[in-house]
Amino acid sequence: MILNRDGGTLKTTDLDAFTALATTNFEAEGHKLECVQVRGNEVEAALQAAAEDDGVDGIIAGGGDGTISVAAAVAYHCGKPLGVLPAGTMNMFARAIGGPMDLTAAISALAAGRIAHVDVATANGRPFVFQFGVGVHARLVRIRNSMTYHGRIGKMLASLRAVFSSMVNPPRFAVEIETAQGLVSQHSSGLAVSNNPVGAGGLPVAARLDSGKLGVYVAGALTSNALLGLVKDIVTGQWRDNPSVTEIEARKVVLTFPKRKRGVFAVIDGELIPLEEKVVLELKPLSLAIVQPATVV
Repeated sequence: MILNRDGGTLKTTDLDAFTALATTNFEAEGHKLECVQVRGNEVEAALQAAAEDDGVDGIIAGGGDGTISVAAAVAYHCGKPLGVLPAGTMNMFARAIGGPMDLTAAISALAAGRIAHVDVATANGRPFVFQFGVGVHARLVRIRNSMTYHGRIGKMLASLRAVFSSMVNPPRFAVEIETAQGLVSQHSSGLAVSNNPVGAGGLPVAARLDSGKLGVYVAGALTSNALLGLVKDIVTGQWRDNPSVTEIEARKVVLTFPKRKRGVFAVIDGELIPLEEKVVLELKPLSLAIVQPATVV
């Protein structure tokens, strides 16, 4: 179990006590658990070391959505099952998998869990388990990253401030969207492609992780007032009724940005990356082994 002690709720958790509890829970289920505490900049190396260790049967990652995204990519490439410990602010992939959000309950559920397989999406070959986004979402992340905040509540408040800042002169970009259904060209203020279509509610969490399809969500070119209305609809879970939103489901999507400017970013599982002129997004059905949390009473 790799724990990012700089990430999310683990910053304020007594990790020595938690790892002792985790070890006991796993031993009770007949497993041997080794716990490794690392800094944020050491997470990927620790995950890779576990992936390459022939004595390791599975990997559990504890941290925020960024940590889990890195862990999922490592697990996808090495073929070892991934357990997700929800220790971040939003825990999007953990919510899609199911299981408790409380750390103590989550470790018990993982210890008693079973191996299952879920879909993974890729963007130009890079795996992601939550979402690829362009436009408003990328601007929001960039603004939030420029802010100083501390802890989970601080990050949520920074995100809220970033949302309102993003509404001033919303971005607009040209995009060509190619799927098996054909080619669509339009101007947009925000585009998101999710690993499986999202369900109902205020959080963009996948309804299931084995549909074999991507969810593609495109908002038209928006004014500030229209974007404010869309944000309200997202918060209340009514975004599918917003007339500016188009929804597509597809196994493969090719996005082309013919007027892409230099220095423009996309966001993938919460991390900013340079936006390429052409992005091929594909769904890899049931290609990630996970530890499916047990229902613990």
